[in-house]
Amino acid sequence: MSEVKSPVNVNILDSEEVVASELSKYVADLSDKFVRERGVFTVVLSGGYLIQNLRKLVEPPYSNSIDWSKWHVFWLDERVVPRDHPDSNYKLAFDGFLSKVPILIGQVYAINDALSPEGAAEDYETRIRKLVESNVIATSQATGFPKFDLMLLGMGPDGHVASLFPGHPLLKEHKKWVTFIKDSPKPPPERITFTFPVINSSAYIALVVCGCGEVNAVKTVLGDKSTTDVLPAQMVSPEDEMTWFLDKEAASLL
Repeated sequence: MSEVKSPVNVNILDSEEVVASELSKYVADLSDKFVRERGVFTVVLSGGYLIQNLRKLVEPPYSNSIDWSKWHVFWLDERVVPRDHPDSNYKLAFDGFLSKVPILIGQVYAINDALSPEGAAEDYETRIRKLVESNVIATSQATGFPKFDLMLLGMGPDGHVASLFPGHPLLKEHKKWVTFIKDSPKPPPERITFTFPVINSSAYIALVVCGCGEVNAVKTVLGDKSTTDVLPAQMVSPEDEMTWFLDKEAASLL
């Protein structure tokens, strides 16, 4: 049975400022859609400059039109550091976004920073399983994995997404929902991460890239069909729709 690839939309925008505006509209529209259809909106955040590109959501018209009480927020991956550590994706999201909107604290699911990488991954998966059982998180009819409404992804210069790096054995993990890595090629080395079956069971994925740091990876993933090396970003394929948000700099080699 051949794999059905989800539609891919590529938005090349004039500047990072326009990316922030368009991304915020996209997220707000999906929030409205899922709150209407499901009564909740499950959103997965990542680190890097992704949070900075959500800054328009904390301003009108979105700040007072989005039904924040229906949001449930998760992390695509997290560094195994205290939540107040500069490397923490939770801290990045809290400082730049979550502290500025009225999302209920009980609906923000940070990793347990008191546990080992193994323990934190197991704990996070257990918590997600309970939310699937209570239907806060949907279940993919195709795969049986959790089906998050929206995942917001960044990409590294090497084409990595989440904490899934080129050539790493975790790219082939197909049973666990959440796993851990102790040898990340990018510091800090200890992290937990969603696996590809969970990422690709999502309804919608937005992949956001701005600036010149990832231009070669963008070219490989979206433009260069001659390469035989498959980057992690090329393995991303949600069930409903994939949308890229690129500024002109990031797309300059396409």
